[in-house]
Amino acid sequence: MEIKEIKALVNGGSSGIGLETAKQIIAGGGKVAITGRDIKKLEKVAKEIGAVPLHYNSGIESEVIKMTNDVIEKLGGYNVLINNAAYGYFSPLINIDINKFTEMMNTNLTGAMLCGREAAKYFISQNYGNIVNISSTAGLAGFENGTAYVASKFALKGMTECWRKELRKNNIRVMLVNPSEVQTNFSINAGGTNRDYNPTKLQSNEIAYTILSLLKMEDRGFITEATVWATNPK
Repeated sequence: MEIKEIKALVNGGSSGIGLETAKQIIAGGGKVAITGRDIKKLEKVAKEIGAVPLHYNSGIESEVIKMTNDVIEKLGGYNVLINNAAYGYFSPLINIDINKFTEMMNTNLTGAMLCGREAAKYFISQNYGNIVNISSTAGLAGFENGTAYVASKFALKGMTECWRKELRKNNIRVMLVNPSEVQTNFSINAGGTNRDYNPTKLQSNEIAYTILSLLKMEDRGFITEATVWATNPK
C-alpha cells in the first residue's frame, strides 16, 4: 500500500517506536491516531506531529470499543492497526509479584487482543486491513529473569499466527516485528535506570522503517514476520 493511503491507529504512540512510526507515516502523507497513558504528553506529542490523540486504556474492553469507534470517526475509517503498547516486568521466578505479572499481561497481551479483535471486526467489514504486532526477540527465546515479559511476547507471537490464519481470506495482512534492544524509555518503564546512548544499538527510527517497509509491499503479498538485530552491539 502507499504510505499516503494509510489511516493508522498506533497504540503506545506518544514515545519510542510508536512515536517514530507515527511521524514517518504522517511525513509520507498518511493519517494517524495515537494512544498513550500520559494525557498531557499524548496531547503535546500529537499536536507536534499532526496526529489525533486518543486517551484510552487498551486493557479495558469498553474503552477499546469506544477507542475504535473514535478512530473510525476521526480518521474517516482506518486500515492499519499497529499494536505497540507494552512494557517490561523482570524478576526471578521465585520473586514474581502476581499483581505486577497480571497488570503487565493486561497491557501486553489482553490489550493487544482487544485492539486486534475490534480492528478485525472493522477490517472484515471493509474486506481489507493490516495488523502489525510489535513483539520482541524476547518472543523468540527466553532468558534469566524474563518469565513475565517473555511469556507475554511468546503469547503475542502465537496470537499473531492465529489471526493470520483466520483473516487472510478477508484480505487482512497480519504481521509481526521482533526488535532486539531498542534505545527507548523501556528500561525506565520496566523499573530500571536510564541507559546512556549507545550508537551501536538499535534506534526507534529503524524499527519504524521496518514497519513501513512491511506495509509498503503491494497488497497481493506480505511479509509475515521480521526480526531486527543490531549488527554489532557493544
